[in-house]
Amino acid sequence: MLENRDQKGHPMAMEEETKTNQKRKYYWGNTPEEEDYYKLHSIDSTASFFNSPRGLSLFTRSWLPLTPPRGIICMVHGYGNDISWTFQATAIFLAGNGFACFALDMEGHGRSEGLKAFVPDVDAVVDDYLAFFTSIIDANYQNLPKFLFGESMGGAICLLTQFRKPNFFDGAILIAPMCKISDKVRPSWPIPEILMFVSKFAPTLAIVPTADLVDKSVKVPEKRIIGAMNPMRYTGKPRLGTVTELLRVTEYLSSRLSEVNIPFIVLHGDADAVTDPAVSEELYEKAKSEDKRLKIYEGMMHSLLFGETDENVEIVRGDILSWLNDRC
Repeated sequence: MLENRDQKGHPMAMEEETKTNQKRKYYWGNTPEEEDYYKLHSIDSTASFFNSPRGLSLFTRSWLPLTPPRGIICMVHGYGNDISWTFQATAIFLAGNGFACFALDMEGHGRSEGLKAFVPDVDAVVDDYLAFFTSIIDANYQNLPKFLFGESMGGAICLLTQFRKPNFFDGAILIAPMCKISDKVRPSWPIPEILMFVSKFAPTLAIVPTADLVDKSVKVPEKRIIGAMNPMRYTGKPRLGTVTELLRVTEYLSSRLSEVNIPFIVLHGDADAVTDPAVSEELYEKAKSEDKRLKIYEGMMHSLLFGETDENVEIVRGDILSWLNDRC
């Protein structure tokens, strides 16, 4: 529970709260330290680097239950995010409920190698994730149920992964998946056409006009402050090459929704202004998966697992855990 009071218990003004929060070492505060925080939640965690097939050094984390795991969850973060700030709150929750969770910072994000927020080839990113997840599973977890988990752009990567390696994963948890970029954040004509042309010559230029995604994603003002304090967060404008690649990938995905054939649950807020909940409904309707579930949450925004009120976050977590419990 986030507290909006000073040390004497008095309510804090937004400006005072911002100054206090700016001192946070972790998303939960300055203390306890990471290892102690994990112990408080009865889990173990490790951090390391993985050398991808194309030679990139990618930062990884694991969150493990103290008892033998019930299943494996392979997690993929979204654009501009990383696995060491608020994203790991969900992994800690799932590990506390018996699931071994693994994730890496994708190219150009967090502590991984690459130009910040530059993702020129999503297919190569899928290769990175598949290599990492396969190495983890083959080494220790071949006989356990294994699930993909993706938020936003990470949801798109999960769907691309199941296209690449059908029948390998036992299901997918898709949180506000970026199967199509919402018209609410997509630049209007003729800007996309101009940007795509310029990106052929200067793909790394960070000039794409867009609103701050934290403001558009996170509902609770106090949590908006904490999300913006992530030291690994990319705060610049999107790079031309990344935007054109995301446009390409989402158009490709939206044309292949009927080919999705993995058990899945897709969760989306109907007030999401970043990814389109109507496309999640279309995914549910078109996918040929026999085992599929759709949850649309009234009034919720893009950041379902952190940016909502604590009560709403618990609702979403409960739906995810219920879905997993039915399959493990």
